[in-house]
Amino acid sequence: MNGILIALLVVVVLAVVLIAWVVGLYNGLVVLKNRFKNAFAQIDVQLRRRYDLIPNLVETAKGYLKHERETLTAVIEARNQAAGAAKALAAAPGDVGASAAFAKAESGLAGVLSRLMVVVERYPELKADGQMSRVMEELSSTENRIAFARQAYNDSVTEYNTKREIFPTSIVAGIFNFAPAALLESTDSAAQREAPQVKF
Repeated sequence: MNGILIALLVVVVLAVVLIAWVVGLYNGLVVLKNRFKNAFAQIDVQLRRRYDLIPNLVETAKGYLKHERETLTAVIEARNQAAGAAKALAAAPGDVGASAAFAKAESGLAGVLSRLMVVVERYPELKADGQMSRVMEELSSTENRIAFARQAYNDSVTEYNTKREIFPTSIVAGIFNFAPAALLESTDSAAQREAPQVKF
């Protein structure tokens, strides 16, 4: 009778240890998943700031760029597409499809912003405008913040993906359906990957 009781006690202790271990792995994955979601929220804050600055930039430039309406229209359209893609990604940070759509929209926005900067270079009076100068400075500062926030997000995603792929956590990740998260990668060439140049 004592042998059965001891064996039963050993089984119960082993079961409790196993359950505690699985709970620890599960909770670790939840913490890392929430960390990369928070990291994307920081990107989202800076993206909204950028998207809010772009209409100010266009409005300031309108008076000077009467013959460049299509460039200004393209900037606003690209901004709206990027804002929509960012909103979709914010609803599901780490989602591969949303991340790809976001990267494509951001690439388009960077392209038209670069085109606008080339146009602005041709108008010295616009470059000298105080309001334009302030908006461009804010935009440049925001681009730097976005770059740092993306780096933090990608670091968090890498940590999460590494943790979910390492044995034995991979078993728990599979059982509880912890999907891999997508990094924010650029689809641009090296030249296109550069932030829009803001010069005055």
